[in-house]
Amino acid sequence: MTGWKRFSLHAVSCLMFLLAAALPAAALQVGDKAPDFELDSTKGGKLKLSSLKGKNVLINFYVLDFSPT
Repeated sequence: MTGWKRFSLHAVSCLMFLLAAALPAAALQVGDKAPDFELDSTKGGKLKLSSLKGKNVLINFYVLDFSPT
């Protein structure tokens, strides 16, 4: 394993450890309300979750995998 790959693997491992340490405190339970957040809109401007109150909302999380197959 080259030095760069070893460094990358170590950096990813550290990041995963930090995320795992932070997630339990912020974890939601079934039935909890989603925290309000704001994202860039595909139509320009910002979109805040609270502005969609009373509407059906689907939040899709997906992974961008740029590794060669």
